Amino acid sequence: MEIKPSTSLRNQYNEISDYCKETGKPVYLTKNGEGDLVVMSVKAFEERESILRIKEKLLEVKLARLNGAKGYSLEELEDSLKIILAK
Repeated sequence: MEIKPSTSLRNQYNEISDYCKETGKPVYLTKNGEGDLVVMSVKAFEERESILRIKEKLLEVKLARLNGAKGYSLEELEDSLKIILAK
């Protein structure tokens, strides 16, 4: 984990950008000794957002199952796919 004062963003932008892109890790910026911002590469941000969306969908499915939604066996899914693909 990389922690830097917020002024380093202005003074060391290229180094911070390179670090984030090369490692995929964020840089935590502080202001007056307190956490203020997190900087990360666009690629790392998009990957993180994608993972969060997937986790959200999985949680929705799990909650639906807990609330009584019908589940399907692997065989039932395969049969449904065969019907769909045969059309």
